[in-house]
Amino acid sequence: MHFSIVITTYNRLSLLKRSIDSALAQTLPCEVIVADDCSCDGTRDYVLGLQNALQNVGDTRLVYYRNAVNAGHSATMNAGVSLASGEWIKPLDDDDYLASNCIEEMWLAIQRHSASVLCSCQAAQVSPDEVELSCTPRTGPGKAFYIPQEDIHYGMLLEIVPFGTPVQVAFQKEAFWKAEGWDSKFDGNCDDIDSWIRIAQFGDAIFINRCLAYRTVWEGAYNRQLPLQKRLTTNILMKEKIYNLVSSKYREHIPKVQHVTAYLKLHWAAVAFKQRRFLDGLKVLFPAIFCLSAWELFVRAMLFRQSPWLARTKWFDDYTFSLPRSPQKSVALDSDPELQHYIEHQRYVLQLQWSWSAICQGKLKTGLKMGSNAIVRLLQEKLVRRVPHRLKIHKIPIRQQVEANTKTIEDIYDLLQQKYRSNLPNLKDLRSYLHLRWAWAALKQGKILTFLRVAFPAVFSLKAWQIWLETVRHQHQEHRQKSVRKWVLLDDRD
Repeated sequence: MHFSIVITTYNRLSLLKRSIDSALAQTLPCEVIVADDCSCDGTRDYVLGLQNALQNVGDTRLVYYRNAVNAGHSATMNAGVSLASGEWIKPLDDDDYLASNCIEEMWLAIQRHSASVLCSCQAAQVSPDEVELSCTPRTGPGKAFYIPQEDIHYGMLLEIVPFGTPVQVAFQKEAFWKAEGWDSKFDGNCDDIDSWIRIAQFGDAIFINRCLAYRTVWEGAYNRQLPLQKRLTTNILMKEKIYNLVSSKYREHIPKVQHVTAYLKLHWAAVAFKQRRFLDGLKVLFPAIFCLSAWELFVRAMLFRQSPWLARTKWFDDYTFSLPRSPQKSVALDSDPELQHYIEHQRYVLQLQWSWSAICQGKLKTGLKMGSNAIVRLLQEKLVRRVPHRLKIHKIPIRQQVEANTKTIEDIYDLLQQKYRSNLPNLKDLRSYLHLRWAWAALKQGKILTFLRVAFPAVFSLKAWQIWLETVRHQHQEHRQKSVRKWVLLDDRD
């Protein structure tokens, strides 16, 4: 058989029955191995009885294995895989279960890309009563896509590659043994993630944008019984492992490892506060609370976990502009011809982008009016050639950059017809948004006085904050799509 499902279990017979049923009910028949970590609740009798009943009707797919002693989650998974006859392994915890077409969909995608060693999918989080609570978000292009091996660890570090718990993931058996199986040192606490990190060294990864698995969220889960500090320490170790495996071509584009560590501390402090474990939260919060880069990572992660309260605006779905980085030295804005060419060039480039957005919305007249003017000016003055490739925009003071960007936005805003302008925030809110962005740039550079001058009174504009958060969300979505290479295996139309 192509697939073997390995179900690890320990004293959870009532939940195990559901897992076994979902494995045996797959539309693509596969071997089902129950790896029992020496349960004492009747698991052995139940599985052997079911195995005999199936064999009586000619079904030999169910295999039972039992540890002689309680050896732990990782050792039990390794023992189950060692008995498997399938080329691919689908791990499954006893409190989780699969959609009936899970294996079939995974095998269909794997057949289209033989270089893969990992396959993941969307999963729904359900209550013990099987009420759906949430679902992991769709990511990447098409119904199924793959990511080359050298991009995987970069995506895992920035949490833009959707590896998850065992219920979501399947792995190639040969790569599993090359990676030396699951490490008992992380038993029940990231032993799966540690395995994905090591398996990913041997091939590509496939992702399926369909919900094919169900993960039970309940107080009896093994990871809920671990101390928060231990979970944090293990997560930090996982990030450090991933960091060391990131391809050299991405080294300049990743945050420092100490900032990632500080972000994890903020995350787990938030988890502790949510669970009303305030003392535990305070223990891990310091000194990470003073790291601005960690807060930036934390806010990005929070915003893009499908925050329902963050309203989407049509304008930011169509277009988001990027501001230059902030300055170190002062140069007069009107005394640098090179800078004047740059600002003028940027103005017309923005006009071209907005014109394309208008045309895509069917506003042909508005788009042509804006675009034709920009194209003519760019060709006449040859601004593209006159703008240097490495313009040192960091020489310009922050307040002057705010003024330049504000003037650019005002010029573009005036070109828009009232009908198209109805989809935009008003000009006052846009100005406040620019001030917030540049105030943040000043704060990151430690320029407190400049921060105070630029931030007020924009800091009191709720609409400006919403625009900023929506811009960050949109940029992160684009980053998720473009930061690692992805190729479609199965299109949504297939």
